[in-house]
Amino acid sequence: MKDDRYSFLLKKVEKPGRYIGGEFGEYVKPEGSYDTRICFCFPDTYEIGMSNLGMRILINCLNKSDGVFCERCFAPWGDMEALMRQNNVPLYALETGDPIKNFDIVAFTLQYELCYTNVLNMLQLAGIPTYSKDRTDCDPIIIGGGPCTYNPEPVADFFDIFSIGEGEEALPELAQLYRKCRAEGKSRSEFLRLASRLEGFYVPSLYEVSYNSDGTLSGFEPKYDDVPAKVKKRIITDLDKVEFPTDIVVPYLDTVHDRITLEVFRGCIRGCRFCQAGMVYRPYRQKSPDVLDCNARESFAKTGYSEISLSSLSISDYPRLGELIDKLQTWTDDQKIGLSLPSMRIDAFYDELLKKVSSVRKSGLTFAPEAGTQRMRDVINKNITEDEILSGCAKAFDGGRNSLKLYFMNGLPTETDEDIIGISKLAYSILDLYNSKPRKGRAPEITISVSCFVPKPFTPFQWESQDSYDELCRKQQLLKENINSRRISYKYHDARVSRLEGVFARGDRKLGAAIAEAVKRGQRFDSWDEYFNYENWLDIFAATGIDPDFYASRRRGEDELLPWDFIDIGVSRRFLLNEKHKAEAGNTTPDCRTKCSGCGAFNCEVCKQ
Repeated sequence: MKDDRYSFLLKKVEKPGRYIGGEFGEYVKPEGSYDTRICFCFPDTYEIGMSNLGMRILINCLNKSDGVFCERCFAPWGDMEALMRQNNVPLYALETGDPIKNFDIVAFTLQYELCYTNVLNMLQLAGIPTYSKDRTDCDPIIIGGGPCTYNPEPVADFFDIFSIGEGEEALPELAQLYRKCRAEGKSRSEFLRLASRLEGFYVPSLYEVSYNSDGTLSGFEPKYDDVPAKVKKRIITDLDKVEFPTDIVVPYLDTVHDRITLEVFRGCIRGCRFCQAGMVYRPYRQKSPDVLDCNARESFAKTGYSEISLSSLSISDYPRLGELIDKLQTWTDDQKIGLSLPSMRIDAFYDELLKKVSSVRKSGLTFAPEAGTQRMRDVINKNITEDEILSGCAKAFDGGRNSLKLYFMNGLPTETDEDIIGISKLAYSILDLYNSKPRKGRAPEITISVSCFVPKPFTPFQWESQDSYDELCRKQQLLKENINSRRISYKYHDARVSRLEGVFARGDRKLGAAIAEAVKRGQRFDSWDEYFNYENWLDIFAATGIDPDFYASRRRGEDELLPWDFIDIGVSRRFLLNEKHKAEAGNTTPDCRTKCSGCGAFNCEVCKQ
């Protein structure tokens, strides 16, 4: 930060490192080299936002765009917010300390639904009108991007533009349009109209929404002929050529992911029916080992991090994974750099790979069977058998690992109590496997972590209902009663949080009133235990005339107009419906490399092969 104008506040907060900027690697564009200022806002704490690779990538791309300077901003924690309000200090950007209300564009990344109250709270702290209809030519353009924009309707009234899809090319293109419009003296409304014609951008104010008497959508139409009826998501076709930040900012304090993160590929070949990311991030595209190795070397030289994480939806699906690890270990072993492989599929966990990743250090392994019975795994199209699960665990145990974490879900469509109890039976089978022969080291530690199923847009389960809060709690208790070993640790998500997520995941514009009311009542950081207040949310829904069960528990008809149907993600509705019907019949679909299922995704590298 250029000055100490906020130092009187920082002396009074728990973690001043969140608010000072000036970290190693921070980039400040020389004055006079830009005419357009963008503030990239992460609506959660500094520690979480600074771990987000997407934020790093997009800030880097914008700062390499002519005439554009992009800075950072994060949601202040409660102690800092209180001091800012008491002293009339507006929300500011870290690089220069300037108020974000003075920027041309303010961009928010929407990573999860429970950040919505933080977005509105940050706008209020900044002194920017909350509703887009109340903003004038003197106010910044407010943009939203990230996973939640695949159904942006619950927050549509608060944003001027949504960026749908990948932003490395799209956001610089939008910034250049803004520069051109300003140079030509065009108004805010003229810029928004032109922005709506760019591929991948949705301007909510340019669409008319109507409802049936039962509360469902009856129409969603553009107000003008030159505004597209369908918004097609943006994708990057060649990941080897996309900008990747290697001179990243090194935080002053510990963050959630304090390491180098290499994005190995985008998309997924698997087709799990509950997984939104596996659908909306299609098509499958990968980086070459040479480019990844170059990215890793440059990142290490500029940051000194001692761990590299290979990131993707399922890293073991990268066909050149062995080649990549060999290439990295020609220098990472000497530097004592650890290699982390999250998102492993247990059926692909083979001996050679285990030996490779164990060469520097041994740590716990994480796998995701998702369901405890074969019937349930077939319904969700996990395409993994119990024999494969046990075989993967055996290889891990034989390789010297004694700590395993297994992810499951409850509340899945067609789920029975037998499926829930199957989770405990599988955990005991894994424990018996460890005890089947003498092993060195500590006793085994098996952790099963169970989340609550939330139906998401653009999945085969987008039409399904979510279990009620009472039913989710009953299933959690049932599983708890069937685990009696000290070697098996059972953790589960708060069902109240999942229910709230279920409301907003498939919501429409009517939910905007509840979000605005929630901020008035002090709701923020809803994904944090310290702030989450389910009872308050129920009161808010009642006060704004909203039935949360209408959004979370209601099963949608296959012909119903859904709030996100105007978005084209490339995966066809026909494919999603076909997968829904196969789930109901308990039939599976092979992965994309085994057989193309005709999902409709464009520019898929697997299809090309």
